[in-house]
Amino acid sequence: MAKDERINLRVDAEKKRLFETASGATGVSMSAFIVDAATIAAQHALADRTVFRLDQEQWEAFDAILDRVPEDMPKLRELLTTPTILDGIE
Repeated sequence: MAKDERINLRVDAEKKRLFETASGATGVSMSAFIVDAATIAAQHALADRTVFRLDQEQWEAFDAILDRVPEDMPKLRELLTTPTILDGIE
């Protein structure tokens, strides 16, 4: 794919050093490193906004699953309600 668009960024010296160090450690240019990291971040940010297309049969199966009465899962309930070592950390 042709790279014919340009993005200019302003960062503080600390971030620039971080990008230089990380790009050097991974063996890619700083530009490639930043573009790759930004691309991954953008994909994650948009992941839950993806459109899912289903044919009629798939939609009916999906809709039937949504309409089912939830199954009681005592072990899962226990797992999700038992306090962990991370509870209370702010």
